[in-house]
Formats: sequence, structure tokens, C-alpha cells
Amino acid sequence: MSTPHIGLEDKTLVAKTVLMPGDPLRAKFIAETFLKDVVQINTVRNMFGYTGTYKGKKVTVMGSGMGMPSIGIYSYELFKFYDVENIIRIGSAGSYTKDLNVYDVLLATDAYSESSFAKTMGVSESNVLPATLLLNDNLKASAKKLGYKLHEGRIHSSDVFYRVNPDDYKKILSDYNALAVEMESFALFANAKALGKNAACLLTISDSFVTSDVTTPEERQTSFTKMMEIALESI
Repeated sequence: MSTPHIGLEDKTLVAKTVLMPGDPLRAKFIAETFLKDVVQINTVRNMFGYTGTYKGKKVTVMGSGMGMPSIGIYSYELFKFYDVENIIRIGSAGSYTKDLNVYDVLLATDAYSESSFAKTMGVSESNVLPATLLLNDNLKASAKKLGYKLHEGRIHSSDVFYRVNPDDYKKILSDYNALAVEMESFALFANAKALGKNAACLLTISDSFVTSDVTTPEERQTSFTKMMEIALESI
């Protein structure tokens, strides 16, 4: 059953629902902090995964790496070859608006991207792809149960972290109403569409293009616990 990037022979070790942070160290933190009866899954490319239980429910947490090509590979193999039904990306994002501040949690309704990922894959010509409504409804119910405020809206999935013109975000906000930027979800949503699976994206605002507020790498790894709890509680 081993695939080129997930070297795992026993696919039953992978849960039907996978939480997918970009950083494998965030995956490790989630497993150690929230899960019981944890089994480590070693991947070929050292993204690592962990399967355990949360309130008696089986869940897998696995790093995706950075960017659409990376999450595109890992999420496709999980969906296609390991019988995963649901992937919830839990990542960080930069805010494009004064209404989203550092540590706010944002649920993506859909993702806009300049990327040709979906077109090249043969999935869609559109530059906007939606999250799965059912997963989003579960995540909203989870946030309400926990008493956590949850923002909702379109996000921007970018291929580029460093732009020559840092003010490009203003036009993206104006033209596409994308509230924040990250680098993975458009590809995840494309894979879900291609394979008839479910995908969602929860983001914690790590920095702001408007105010210049920013979190440290350590804070991004271990302090974004609200979105982790919302995702886990939704399973």
C-alpha cells in the first residue's frame, strides 16, 4: 500500500478524517497535546503523521509541507490510496483586512488562486474553488459549542510568499474579496473535487498586511490551539 510519499503498508492506521497542518512539528504538537493512544506514521519525505483518539474518535494528523505542490501530493495520496474521506487543513494566514487580527480564526468558504493547479490537473478552469459545505457546517457547530468566535470568508491561496510589490494584496482584496492569504487550500479543494472527497480549511491569523503585527515561529507552532480544538471537536 506504500505510495511514493507516504511509506505506509497498513492503510488501516490512517483515520477517515485527517487534520493537515503545513508544519510537521505542529502535527507533533497536536498529537502530543490532544490525542490518546498515539501511533506515529513515518512518511517517505519526513512529514510524519500521528494517529490517535480524541474523545474516543480516531483521527490522523499529518504535515503537508508548504505550498500547493506539496499538499497536492500528500492529500491526493491520502484521499486516493488510504481511503481518507475528510481532510481539514489547519494552518496560518496573513490578514488582508483590518477586521482580522493576529490569533483570529478564519474558516475558508472558498479559495481564490492565480495558480494553474486545478486547470493543469484537469479538474476546473475556475480560479475559485469551494470548501465542502458539510465539513464547514460541522466546524461552525464545533466553534459555537466551544464558545470560540469564528470568522468566515474567501481566502487567497498564493504560489508566492515574497512579492516584489507587497501592496498587491489590496487589489486581491478589492477584486476577489479574499480576506487572508495562505499557500495550500486551493490545491486541497481541487483534489477533493477530483476524487469526490471532503475538504475544509481553518486558519489562524499569524500576521497582518494592514497593521504589521506578526507572531513568532514558536507561537505559530504551539499557540494556535483554538483552531486545533475546533477541528478536533468537529470530528
